[in-house]
Amino acid sequence: MSKDTFSLPETRTWRDIPQQVRPRAMSNEGRRRLTIGALRATVGAAVAGAVAWGAWETAEVLRESPAEMTDAARSSRVRSLVLVTDGVLDKGWLARTLALPGDATLMGLDLIKLRSRVLSDSQVDSASVTRNFPDTLTVRISERSPVARLMAQSGGGEPQMLLMSRDGVAFAGTGFDPAMVASLPWIDGVRLVRNGGSIAPIQGMQAVADLLASAKLEAEGLYRTWSVISLARLASDSEIEVHTRDGMRVIFGANQDYLRQIARLDLLIDDSSDPTRPLREVNLSLGSQVPVAYGTAAPTLGGPVPGPRGAPPSRTSITFPAFTNLHIDTPREP
Repeated sequence: MSKDTFSLPETRTWRDIPQQVRPRAMSNEGRRRLTIGALRATVGAAVAGAVAWGAWETAEVLRESPAEMTDAARSSRVRSLVLVTDGVLDKGWLARTLALPGDATLMGLDLIKLRSRVLSDSQVDSASVTRNFPDTLTVRISERSPVARLMAQSGGGEPQMLLMSRDGVAFAGTGFDPAMVASLPWIDGVRLVRNGGSIAPIQGMQAVADLLASAKLEAEGLYRTWSVISLARLASDSEIEVHTRDGMRVIFGANQDYLRQIARLDLLIDDSSDPTRPLREVNLSLGSQVPVAYGTAAPTLGGPVPGPRGAPPSRTSITFPAFTNLHIDTPREP
């Protein structure tokens, strides 16, 4: 029977392990990083606990007294009205329009209904109504600006002057300077149609507003002589008829460059120096061929004798060159 010999592994001490494979001791930098990481974990846990505790406390308060908080909000009375506008309406107008009762509370207001009241004035183009706790109601509006005026009469009532915006909306007009309103030309040749409690927008006012803006910007002296703007042939012939305060009738083409037409009119007026043959009609809607008509004026002492009274104005046509750069001189004051 063979005998096997077993040998036990040699027991080795710390000194017997090679130095290059021994575990290295932690450096000072490593200890510092380990300490900072532990502190961060501790602080994070503390903050999370505090947030959770605060949320729990808030939920408990809301569960215990929702009625008291709701009652406080509902009982907050409106003590201040704030109006933010790009026009001329003021807080007096806002108070009259909203007509809030003296005991109105902020939470008890119907904001949709109040906004409808604000928009019922056609001078207001857009509006928003918001609550600002504890006691302020804020209204923000954008207003329409007038470009002309007209007279309207409903049934057997008295005629009423209305202002016209560039989008064709007619409105009574509140807060505007009377001198500015008096300088606006009148609108004629339109048919007013009721749309509920207001007048339906007038078609074509955009073209008229562009003409008026061009004249006021480029030749304000001419613009100030314009009295009545007729839209009678705008839809059918694309023509806008202007009547001046001195009796001249000018026809503009709505599909042509207004600046070019105004420049030609300015030149014609400057060249019309004969007081016995004042300009009476000018048709600028035909391009460079401009038909004109001259009238007669009352004789002056020592002046030439005009034609027969009541004779029709003499007509002619003036051809203008093709302008490349237009410059409008400010006309003499009438």
